[in-house]
Amino acid sequence: MISSFFSPSGALSQKLPHFMARESQLEMADAVASAIKNKQSLVVEAETGTGKTFAYLAPALLSFDKESASKIIISTGSKALQEQLFLKDLPLLIETTHFTGTVTLLKGRSNYLCNERLNRFMLESRHKEKALQVELVKIKNWSLATKTGDIAEVDNLAEDAVIIPSITSNNDNCLGRECPSFDDCFIVKARKKAMQADLVVINHHLFFADLAVKETGFGELMPEAGVYIFDEAHQLPDIASLYFGESISSRQFSDLAKEIDFVYRTELREAKQMAKAAEQLRITVFDFRLAFAIDKGTGSWRDKSRERVMQLHIQRLLEVMDFLKEVLCDLLGKSELLDHCFERLSQFTLLFNKLNNVNESGFSYWFSCTQQHFSLNITPLSVAQRFQLECQKKKAAWIFTSATLSVKGQFDHFTELLGLQDSQCVQLSSPFDYAKQTLFVVPRLLPEPGTPGLADKLIDLLAPVIRASKGRCFFLCTSHAMMNQLAVGFRQTLTLPVLLQGEKSKQALLDEFVSHGNALLVATGSFWEGVDVRGQALSCVIIDKLPFASPDEPLLKARIEDAQLKGKDPFAQVQLPQAVITFKQGIGRLIRAEQDRGVLIVCDNRLVTRKYGNLFLNSLPCMPRTRSLENAIQFLKKID
Repeated sequence: MISSFFSPSGALSQKLPHFMARESQLEMADAVASAIKNKQSLVVEAETGTGKTFAYLAPALLSFDKESASKIIISTGSKALQEQLFLKDLPLLIETTHFTGTVTLLKGRSNYLCNERLNRFMLESRHKEKALQVELVKIKNWSLATKTGDIAEVDNLAEDAVIIPSITSNNDNCLGRECPSFDDCFIVKARKKAMQADLVVINHHLFFADLAVKETGFGELMPEAGVYIFDEAHQLPDIASLYFGESISSRQFSDLAKEIDFVYRTELREAKQMAKAAEQLRITVFDFRLAFAIDKGTGSWRDKSRERVMQLHIQRLLEVMDFLKEVLCDLLGKSELLDHCFERLSQFTLLFNKLNNVNESGFSYWFSCTQQHFSLNITPLSVAQRFQLECQKKKAAWIFTSATLSVKGQFDHFTELLGLQDSQCVQLSSPFDYAKQTLFVVPRLLPEPGTPGLADKLIDLLAPVIRASKGRCFFLCTSHAMMNQLAVGFRQTLTLPVLLQGEKSKQALLDEFVSHGNALLVATGSFWEGVDVRGQALSCVIIDKLPFASPDEPLLKARIEDAQLKGKDPFAQVQLPQAVITFKQGIGRLIRAEQDRGVLIVCDNRLVTRKYGNLFLNSLPCMPRTRSLENAIQFLKKID
């Protein structure tokens, strides 16, 4: 059935006029169909151009049997891919496969409007600036017409708009069944719909949030399924570590103090001591942040918590929480919102005590600071056993796929992190002709990464290349500092538009990049993956250096500790494989279709001067290589 579906004369070719049968796509679809039939675990690396989305969707839809009541969960790494699957790919394949089940999209809690918090925020914001008032009225009018409550529907509301946390709920401030708006709650409706659906499209964060909810015994967010498919699966180990760990932040304490103050001003005006105790909590948490004495960054909480000054702040915060608890205890039963605040305070106290018991083995204890806030975190050194236990609990097929899962053809790094050593592993090459479509450059005479003045040197060297490319270039950086230095320098050097990550939302920047047709986009982090610019709108990708994560980055540090405990080499078995996978994600931005052509430039001589450089080079597609930027300029001039 699968082979005929993907054949040149099959159902898919009749639906898609420009359909081309691909051997790698059929091979993946066969492997997925077999794993579903036999309830097995499958890991598939399908390089760009394979058509992996259809290769897992079609077998899943064709395997569906309404009578067996076996549901399908498809999880993605980003909201963008989640929406593309639900709005574009699934409707086409549902029609082509004659799928008879029901389908729904489920996002995390923070994507849905909370009517109760919107009404409260409108009350609190009466005397605030006019722009905020206008935005609130627009959201209120939309809320009266929307059926889903998904705030992505609101026109011209940025993904990172500051108003969003005030009009959505989180696990801490949700009142649950005690909420006056419970019957009209959008998140409750979305979850009910998901529980009844035959196929649910979610994201990785929601999958692990569901596991966490089930562990507490408070229900579930989505149904049990017979098929679990994870796209962008390379993100799973990091996300699993976050959800299998625990954390508490100054924001949570501040929000709690704010909620208690709201109860005082609206319901219990006589409870002045409660308001004073809540204010004392807010001040103590602010003082606690100052005790870190750094503007931002991460570090070892195990070490920091043992300092004499920090011990005093820990003791002070515990005393303030205990006093606030005593005050609230006397007022229980007078306000549903206050009762909920009391429960949260009790949970925070238990968690804060747990985070200060830093002698537990098998965990990494770390803190993170921004300029105004801090968080304390505990992360398990390994999630493999925990995740594998979850897989074994469910009699289901588990499919993991991404364009970047292997390192030099081996899947050990990924499978060991998630305990998937018994899984079948399949590696599928891209159908693109990289030998003709690309040129790979490691420029000569580059200073070592970290050398003072490196940004200026890169600007002088690469400005002629970017001009030859007529813009149409991504400059991907490994740090915000380098990104900002390069953006300033290129704006002084080039007459082309220079776009900078952070100045607008990700989607707005991409739209502007394509519409300009001659822009340079300087970016970091989120632009290394999940970005799809096809055609010659993107003809050059430049990477400032090999993407080794900082050894102080908490998740990486936990894995380094775990490797050391097991007698392994942390650099060779943790840091290096992770850097290779990130590197492969970055270079994957360049060629997105059969007609694309472009130049990849990596400004890091370690690729040719260090032994481990071969590991990166051997993980690349078969691209012609040169060390001459003049060759790159000539290649780019011939593209058009």
